[in-house]
Amino acid sequence: MIHFIGAGSGDPDLVTIKAQKILQKADAVLYTGSLVPREVLSWCRDDALIVDSQGMKYPEIFAFLEENKDKIVARVHTGDPSIYSTIAKQISFLNEKGIDYTVIPGITASFGASASLGIEYTIPGVSQTLIITRVEGKTPNPESLENILACKNSSLVFYLSILLLKKLKKKALEMGYNPDTPCWVVEKATWEDEAIYKGTIADIEEQVGHIRGVALILLGDFLHQKETVESHLYVKPLVKECDAKDR
Repeated sequence: MIHFIGAGSGDPDLVTIKAQKILQKADAVLYTGSLVPREVLSWCRDDALIVDSQGMKYPEIFAFLEENKDKIVARVHTGDPSIYSTIAKQISFLNEKGIDYTVIPGITASFGASASLGIEYTIPGVSQTLIITRVEGKTPNPESLENILACKNSSLVFYLSILLLKKLKKKALEMGYNPDTPCWVVEKATWEDEAIYKGTIADIEEQVGHIRGVALILLGDFLHQKETVESHLYVKPLVKECDAKDR
């Protein structure tokens, strides 16, 4: 059985109990070494086969999974396996080979970042939509940056885009975004060396030009965290007074 595990955004304590139990009994572990904290592997058995998938191509990954299909295999991805993890291609291979698998969710970086920042993505009257995306670089994005930025009443979170911040800034300003629109960057969300930078579209680039690793870009007025309408869920309804004839 192959178990795809979401190792969370960085803090090893955010790994689910279910994932931890799989790691404790796994015969073989294939993990993304550049992104998964080594502490996550501390739960593995001393005699477990542990292999770093960094630098491996699909054929090598497929071969590892097939060779160990009769064992308990933990295929460890960063964050949550459903976001930017490439499990679709791996699962397609397993389905073709008739190899059983499970997927164990994890905490993706955007949720780790919101926890660190103490923010909510859904602010009444401001944003009720969260868009997780990336700025197109070498990897194409079928959705144009113009279409994404046109959703100005959404909470925008850009993964894998810190080196393309200049492109994002230029397009946002071209589309009429106020230069004072909040734009924050969270580097290595929930890791011990996490760093937070708060700025605007106009000045954030100056603060984060040194970052070359893992970082998220959050963009939008939702970062003000101020409701423009009250939530009907928690507001006490007004009681209409009855006039004399209704009594």
